[in-house]
Amino acid sequence: MFKKKKILCLVPARGGSKGIKNKNLQKLSKKSLIEITSNFINKIKYIDKKIISTDSQKIKEVSKKLGFEIINRPKIISGDRVSDYQVIKHALTVLKKKNLVFDYLIYLQPTSPIRRKKDLIKNIKTVISNNFDSCWSVSKIDKKFHPLKILNIRNKYLKLYNNNHGRKIIARQQLNDSYVRNGIFYIFKCKSLLKYKTIYLKKCLPAITKYNHINIDTKEDLLIAKKLYN
Repeated sequence: MFKKKKILCLVPARGGSKGIKNKNLQKLSKKSLIEITSNFINKIKYIDKKIISTDSQKIKEVSKKLGFEIINRPKIISGDRVSDYQVIKHALTVLKKKNLVFDYLIYLQPTSPIRRKKDLIKNIKTVISNNFDSCWSVSKIDKKFHPLKILNIRNKYLKLYNNNHGRKIIARQQLNDSYVRNGIFYIFKCKSLLKYKTIYLKKCLPAITKYNHINIDTKEDLLIAKKLYN
């Protein structure tokens, strides 16, 4: 709790994964990604409850030992095309039926195991103190990968992905900074989430990450994570 606002931490951890089998149970330095996430949560004194949303019996068994409250995720929202909002909405609905209502939700994906406690705490305080709707951790992308320079293939030919500027050449110095979400953490005001039914909220604070991190999606990502985590 911070400024009398109740804070929930939700960890999404479905069992299925096309890239890596049992991805959320993979280990770094002998600790599973679930355990690493749990240990991080335990360091944040403002969190009132930690829950995990999963369809996997193995993950449920591991999570129970780590002190998570389990949200049994139904099959219909356990596929790889299910949105974050659907997972969050389901968890909040289940908790509300138990008369558990929270003001803010922190969303931590186990596949982004490298996090800094001070960054999350700083942004929790900022979001609540300024009544923001949300906060996303993001990474700045190199300008050579700027959206205005990205191409795609249409009808076998290369085309500008964003053709709003026509064929006009844009110098690097003319490009604004661009960012991509990195999955390290999200903070949401629960009322705003439920009102607008999306994680894309109006007053979203950017938390720019400036340290090495990884979002594990492939076997190559996992190898990088093992090097970074040690």
